Amino acid sequence: MVKAADRAKNPARSSVWLEERAARSGGGPAGLDRDRIVSTSIRMLDEEGLAKLSMRKLATELGVTAMSLYWYVDTKDDIIEFAMDSVYGEVDLAAVDAAGDWRERIRVLALEYRGMLVRHAWMSPSAGQYLNIGPKAVAVGQKIHESIRDTGLSLERQPSAMSAVFQFVYGYGTIESQFGRRAAEAGMSQDEFYVDAIKAFRNDPEFEERAEGMKELLDERASHGSVSAVWDRDFAYALDVLVAGIEVMVAREAEAARDMEK
Repeated sequence: MVKAADRAKNPARSSVWLEERAARSGGGPAGLDRDRIVSTSIRMLDEEGLAKLSMRKLATELGVTAMSLYWYVDTKDDIIEFAMDSVYGEVDLAAVDAAGDWRERIRVLALEYRGMLVRHAWMSPSAGQYLNIGPKAVAVGQKIHESIRDTGLSLERQPSAMSAVFQFVYGYGTIESQFGRRAAEAGMSQDEFYVDAIKAFRNDPEFEERAEGMKELLDERASHGSVSAVWDRDFAYALDVLVAGIEVMVAREAEAARDMEK
């Protein structure tokens, strides 16, 4: 069994995907397997978040003893890594392949990745804690790499372009998912939560004075009547800006190469 303390000694190499797990003798509880453990943990994470997941609560939900889980996983970290890789599988890679040129593939990947982050609010705070080298995560990473490679950017510039697009998606999806979580916790729709929040500070004379320069922007966003419409509109335009920026940088590199040949 891998102990959490053992992993803490070597965090750079710590992943369930890098460890060889010794086979357990005998057999585990009837009707229990890793797939069932992972699917149940995802549902619990979606409903309650990372902080409330524990081996004991998961075992109770599955109707088994906590010790029964150790037939299939060694630690809570194992469960989270397996759950993360499972939800990476929600990214529709077939739709990416069918999208056409690199611009459309990037757009589909960005939309799919954002959707996954929004559906699973626990994903973004987990992502930086693990290596994310499970088979489904690697498959998504490969599609991202291929799309950026096909832009025509030089190899040394490709990681920067990848970061520009997909760190933006990560940040956007994180804020969107956490906003949705806050609204749900308040027992409100996102529209109700947004309107209520805006009223709270716009009715405050001191804040109104400080935010005078933002009045037009706040009014414009409120005029759409739907928070989801604003999320979609702003995301689409920001992504267009990033794609256009990559096109400009590709052209700039090509021009520099031509100048070198003169």
